Amino acid sequence: MKNLRILLTILLYLTVQHIMQAQQQLNKTDDDATFTIKGLVREVDTYNPVVDVNIQVNGGSYTSTSLSGEFRINVKIGDEIMISHKDFETIYYTVKSHDDLTVEVHALIEDAYVKKIKTKSNSFKNTIDSAVFYKKISAEKSIQFITESIPKSTSVKQNAEAFEVLADVYMYWKQYDLAVTNYRISLNNVNATDVNLKLAKAYFKNKNHQESLAIYNSLKTSDLSNWQNVIRYEGLGDVYAQINQNSKATQAYTEGLKIATTNQILPKITDLNSKLGEVYNSEGNKAKAEVLLENSVALAAQENKTREVEQKIKFADFQNVNQSYDQEIKTRKEIIKDIAVIEKDSVIANESNITKQKQNYKIGNAYFLQKEYKEAIPYLEKSIEEADKKEDLIVKKDATKKLTDVYVESGNFSEAKLMFDEYVKTVDQLYIKKEQEISQAARFNKSIAEKQNRITTLETDRKLTLSQVELSEEKNKSQQLIIYSLIGGLFLLAVAAYLMFKYIKQQKLANNLLALKSLRSQMNPHFIFNALNSVNSFIATNDERTANKYLSDFSKLMRAVLENSEEDFIPLQKEIELIELYTKLEHFRFKDKFEYTINIDKTIDIEAYQIPPMLLQPYIENAVWHGLRYKNDMGLLEISITKKQKGVIAITIADNGIGRKKSKSLKTQNQQKHNSKGLGNIKKRVSILNQMYKDKVDVFIDDNTTEGGVGTKVVVTLKKD
Repeated sequence: MKNLRILLTILLYLTVQHIMQAQQQLNKTDDDATFTIKGLVREVDTYNPVVDVNIQVNGGSYTSTSLSGEFRINVKIGDEIMISHKDFETIYYTVKSHDDLTVEVHALIEDAYVKKIKTKSNSFKNTIDSAVFYKKISAEKSIQFITESIPKSTSVKQNAEAFEVLADVYMYWKQYDLAVTNYRISLNNVNATDVNLKLAKAYFKNKNHQESLAIYNSLKTSDLSNWQNVIRYEGLGDVYAQINQNSKATQAYTEGLKIATTNQILPKITDLNSKLGEVYNSEGNKAKAEVLLENSVALAAQENKTREVEQKIKFADFQNVNQSYDQEIKTRKEIIKDIAVIEKDSVIANESNITKQKQNYKIGNAYFLQKEYKEAIPYLEKSIEEADKKEDLIVKKDATKKLTDVYVESGNFSEAKLMFDEYVKTVDQLYIKKEQEISQAARFNKSIAEKQNRITTLETDRKLTLSQVELSEEKNKSQQLIIYSLIGGLFLLAVAAYLMFKYIKQQKLANNLLALKSLRSQMNPHFIFNALNSVNSFIATNDERTANKYLSDFSKLMRAVLENSEEDFIPLQKEIELIELYTKLEHFRFKDKFEYTINIDKTIDIEAYQIPPMLLQPYIENAVWHGLRYKNDMGLLEISITKKQKGVIAITIADNGIGRKKSKSLKTQNQQKHNSKGLGNIKKRVSILNQMYKDKVDVFIDDNTTEGGVGTKVVVTLKKD
């Protein structure tokens, strides 16, 4: 009994603490008011304005300077403004007042490589070489060089090369749809086998599996080199594995492995052993998978240390999936030693699997899964320490969460509380970082789209120019070329416009989904807080049977809430079951304050309607807590579902409580603010869902005049899909 009371008290504290911190993160105060600051960027010596300077508020607005070097941007006191441009060092400025801002900059000295490029002959080959050099450094610079190379192209072969390099750049920066477009343009100029293989891979990365298979299958084995055949079979295996056709994947990988082994193509022998092992493991053939994965580790060791570690990690993941935790721990400890060797000669990015923080976390997780909590703690602590050092918030979040679980499972609740607080803090930091990354990605995609449109236009202009040159020699033929070029240009522009429209639509949908997820996470803490207090009260009075019954019903309700938390809409039947359970719990606590009825028109086909989850619960909670419980006599809560017209129903929640006006006068200032936020969140949810699903839900709140006084009535109108 005593342990149960302690556990419930800790759960209550952690829940309320987390909710309060989340609300502090989301709720803005009056001191956060934004204003517009005006600025100017100019050179320090000449006072000439600097054009196209990127002006960004940390995690907020974004703009760029005009032809006059001026900009305007919305900020708050304390915001940090980042002022960046390719020609000068990035400047950071903290907003302290409403005063206008003048930024004077010194131009950077160009690096030796760029100087070398500019002194060379300004040929197509040199420009393409520059594009290849910058491919992994700066997508913008690489694309700019390609843009400059297209007008210098003197043949269809050079034109095909330019678009192939452009597609390679998009592949590296994971813009797979644009890569597909440009590989196809390259192939329209020159039909090359290597480009076909790249296009097939781009389709696979863009999840166009059937198109990828069609290209791989169209290539004849007899027309390909040994290397190309290995790439083709590996690509086929990747696609079949992705669409769960394991037998075909096994066959393709095996054919590729035979060719690679015969011709001693060592890197591909390693890769294909590893991929075959993964397929066999997914089919449940553990023994065969283990042999192949061990082979891949041994083969990778003959190449270099990094390749060996990559394969060891795959082998450790295999051991984890098959619950061979002791072997997994042993393997990952070897990996950590290998990483220390690799780090002496190179810097490992956080995105790589080859990091100490990830491997320490996975060792700790393996110990946790074996319930060896004492052994798990030092590795999870090492993971957190390494993640802090490398500023890897994702691993730190996972490690602090896992360490919290370890302390809870081992009964060390004080350490669990400290770790949970650190976890919440890390989640908040990660949320801010993700917002910044989304903002940066949006600007990157916009910049890429603009450059792609520019290249498309240049390609159209180039074709038009060629047509005009040939006009004197073959008038009729050149007229046809002009028409075809115009049609092709319009088509390409239409494709570019469609891609931009698709991107904007996806971005809007992503923003709506993010907003819905945020609003769903803000469940009003009243019921959780009071329900747990009630259980605590029942335990304190030794009413264990009542506490168990209440806690059982409360658990059912929480399970239902969690199951529905990720859905935009759920069946109306589920929502009715949820509010029946919720109203039952509230009535259980306030038996002497109100009775309730739930009436459903039998002519309504409930299964035909969908409703946002937890939409009705806040209104029922308001009716009980702010209307009925303050009545001196017995109140009544009426919940009814009636047919309004064909395909439309009305859900009415009516009470004969003290009414909205009197309830408001009884509340503290803090309560009024909280309730308005809660109802505001409901309105935001309904507004976003109506945008996404075309006015499906409507909510109307009014006074409910009864013989005993004025209560409150909420009418939710719901349309059938």
